Amino acid sequence: MEKWCMKNRLTLFIKVFAAPFIVIFLSLQSYAQNHAQNEAFFKELINVERSTVLLNNQSQLVPVKEIRDLNIASINIGSAYSAVFDSLLNKYTMVTSIQSTDYKNMQSFNDLNEDLKFFNLIIIQVTDQSLQDPRTIPFLLDLQRNKNLIVCLSGDVHSLKLLEALNSPLIWTETKSPVAAHYLAQLIFGGTAAVSALKHDVSPKYKFGAGYTTKSIRIKYTVPEEVGINTAELKGIDDIAAEAIREKAAPGAVVMVLIDGKVIYNKAYGTRTYTDTVPTRITDIFDLASVTKISATTIAVMRLFEQEKLKLDTVVGAYIPKARSTDKVNISVREVMLHQAGFIPFIPFYRNLSNTDYSRDSSAAYPTKVADNYYIRKDYFKTVMWPQMLNSALANRGKYVYSDLSMYFMKEMVERQSGKHLEKYVMDEFYKPLGMNKAGFNPRLRFPKEAIIPTEDDQLFRKTLLEGYVHDQGAAMVGGVSGHAGLFASSNDLAILFQMLLNRGRYGDMQYFKPETVDMFTVRQSSVSRRGLGFDRWDPESAKGYPSRLASEETYGHTGYTGTCVWVDPKYNLVYIFLSNRVNPGVSAKLIELNIRGRIQDVIYEAIRK
Repeated sequence: MEKWCMKNRLTLFIKVFAAPFIVIFLSLQSYAQNHAQNEAFFKELINVERSTVLLNNQSQLVPVKEIRDLNIASINIGSAYSAVFDSLLNKYTMVTSIQSTDYKNMQSFNDLNEDLKFFNLIIIQVTDQSLQDPRTIPFLLDLQRNKNLIVCLSGDVHSLKLLEALNSPLIWTETKSPVAAHYLAQLIFGGTAAVSALKHDVSPKYKFGAGYTTKSIRIKYTVPEEVGINTAELKGIDDIAAEAIREKAAPGAVVMVLIDGKVIYNKAYGTRTYTDTVPTRITDIFDLASVTKISATTIAVMRLFEQEKLKLDTVVGAYIPKARSTDKVNISVREVMLHQAGFIPFIPFYRNLSNTDYSRDSSAAYPTKVADNYYIRKDYFKTVMWPQMLNSALANRGKYVYSDLSMYFMKEMVERQSGKHLEKYVMDEFYKPLGMNKAGFNPRLRFPKEAIIPTEDDQLFRKTLLEGYVHDQGAAMVGGVSGHAGLFASSNDLAILFQMLLNRGRYGDMQYFKPETVDMFTVRQSSVSRRGLGFDRWDPESAKGYPSRLASEETYGHTGYTGTCVWVDPKYNLVYIFLSNRVNPGVSAKLIELNIRGRIQDVIYEAIRK
């Protein structure tokens, strides 16, 4: 965790990448172990939902909808389950956690209040006991005068009498348990819904029948039993993941499964590397490789297409002036997105570097960071790489030839038509408003390397273990941001993004795409291949079944060279995510040879069909 001291009085732990996992409800990993425990959890969850009441929600602050510009603090005043609560909050957006015990020697909470001046949404957990502290209620009433405030109260219903003067949203539950904390945190962001009302009069303000209802607007974190799957039916995932590690197909992996908008499985396996004893965590950040194509570049194209700034049947030359003097001038955007432009698959740019093209120290002449202690000279992309692509050979135009060059070209078009660098455009338009806390290019600028899974020990090009620097050589040489590779993310980030696409553009009560746009880009759009526009798809000609022998013909997604994939199957309302670093310490084909990703997906379908 990252330590942050404010005014020498406060030590805050910001739960961005290292949520505690000592309680099973934090990670949901243990849900995949015991059917009886999961059934007990789900039963209690239903009881908590039926007895929890949302009050004072006249402003409709709950569920919180627009989160892009929020700076949120979660304050615990007396709850024993704040770790569970805060961990769930951080699955929806970045939330700073504060324990009021840091202020136990103060006569009032004035110092705490002062330290909250830069937060614009405060979430506070209180209990019936902590309301007896004479500092608590004045603190709440003071905050509601100046801040957006949400109060979660656990304990005796009669303690509501003490909050008659509170006008901010108040969520009350009688239950004090990890399950209740799990439910309350999700209710705030719309992973769960408020459905109940007070069952009798408590005070003049809080009377029988009082209570607001809400709807679910974001993904929910739960157990397989909620969607009718016995946890034991998913044990095959453990077995296949263990096989992958045993056979050295990858040192570690994370598997995530969503059905009907609910995360029913999220588990980490193995270690960061074969020589590292640190276990892989579900919060870890992975190099997505070619999953970048659909998680960054394609969604940017979709947004610009809807804005009529980028048209599929307009030619490349209309958007890229330098292409007008080349044979790329009359290739349509549609051909590029379908990998039918005739581009060669890739260019090994790094093999042509001379000693004067790079430096081990940064300077004005060598500003582009490729890895630790490796910098490319200024304008190398502009003067060397881009001309090579523009003047590269064209062959087999109209036929399907998968090419990384296609997304180099699309990045240039996206940036020209949006007026923003690709990494900023997707961050502003998608990742921030969706709550994708860790998604982005060049993660070392925002996170310590311990939060990022290492990829290759690159002794050929960069002479170092790659920790937070993109594995793909070409993407590295352009500063880590490319249309075909460079994006890093956690499994939770991808769950949010692809649930939005499965919802046909809607998430968090916001419409990111028109449904018809999602439909058009994700269905088969080629007469010569299985491809959609940017998206890979189910392959009817695959002998083993691609991406899975049980996937429906509606399935779309993509794989990544580093050992990643994400697949969406609308027929089963399914999102499947697999993240690994199969290229560590060096590139291995075993993950593919053993069909690890596809076989795990098969297990999921078999569980759904039972």
